[in-house]
Amino acid sequence: MPRSVVRAGAARCPTCSLPPRWCTCGMLPPVEIRFAVHVLIHRGEHVKPSSTGRLIARAVTDAACHLYQRETRFHGASGLPPDAVEPDCELWILHPGGEPLPVPGGASDASSTSQPHLLLLDGTWRQAGEMLRSVEGRGRCVRLPEASVGPSRYWLRDQPGPVQLSTAEALVGVFHALGEHEAAAALRLHFELHVYAMLLARGRREMAERYLGHSPLLAAMPDVNGRLQLR
Repeated sequence: MPRSVVRAGAARCPTCSLPPRWCTCGMLPPVEIRFAVHVLIHRGEHVKPSSTGRLIARAVTDAACHLYQRETRFHGASGLPPDAVEPDCELWILHPGGEPLPVPGGASDASSTSQPHLLLLDGTWRQAGEMLRSVEGRGRCVRLPEASVGPSRYWLRDQPGPVQLSTAEALVGVFHALGEHEAAAALRLHFELHVYAMLLARGRREMAERYLGHSPLLAAMPDVNGRLQLR
C-alpha cells in the first residue's frame, strides 16, 4: 500500500495543511476578481485538508470564509454574518436547485446597479442543503448554466454524479459564465495544483501522474514536481 504522509501525522503547513514537502503556498499568484466571494463552510468540512472551500479562501483575493455550525449542546450557532453583504448589493447563493445564473447583458443582469456578492456552500450535498436553509431569504438562489458543468476533476473524493462539482470547480464555472475567463483559468490552476499535491501527499503517486497528464498545470508549470519537492 502507498504510504500517506497525511494519515501518518506528519507536520503540516498551517495554511494549506499539507506536509512541507508538498506545500503549495505561494506557488501561484492570487486570483483577482471584480466582485465579492463568500464561502459558507460546514464545520465538518473546515478541518479537512482536501476542502476546496478553504482553497478558495487562500487563492482568491479578498474571498471571505464563514464557518457554519448549527447550535448544539456544545457549540453555539454560526453562519453568514448579518453584515457580510453590503445593503445595496444583491446576494447570489449558488446551488443546483436555483434559477439560471444571470449573465452579463441579459435581462436579469444585476451588474447595471452594483456588483453582486456570491455565496458558495462548502460541504457534502446533505450539509449544503442544511446551509442553504440557514440563509433562506438572504439572497437569490442561482445555478450554473449547463454549458459550464462538465466532468469533475476532483479526484480526492468520490462524487455522487459525474457532473457534480467541487466548490472550487463551481466557482470556475461562475467565472466563465460571467466572462471572467482570466480568473477562471487562474483558479483552475490553483485547483489542479491542490488536487495533485494532495494525491502525492496521500502516497497515490501513480494516480497523481495520471492526473497531471491531463492537467493544464503541466503546461503552466512544467517543473511542478521539482518545485514541490524542493519545498
